[in-house]
Amino acid sequence: MQLIDITVRDKQAHPRLAGRMTGHVRAVLQETIGTQEQTHELAIPVWADIPDGTSDADIDMALMLKAADIIARLKANLGPSAST
Repeated sequence: MQLIDITVRDKQAHPRLAGRMTGHVRAVLQETIGTQEQTHELAIPVWADIPDGTSDADIDMALMLKAADIIARLKANLGPSAST
């Protein structure tokens, strides 16, 4: 299973926690089973604590890194077949 695309779908300041951004990251994964390829599109809810003055690009990067970490844990839990 390979990550082939990742983008921030939406983001907003947390309504009660100052300095926290929440949002959804769109991740596209490609999986090969035998000779058949399958594409999966996921919307992953994420959050990150962001210092004041952080640029939009850095906020997007923080949210995408959170999503990439979630995907890495998912792949690790799928076992050896997830690395093909």
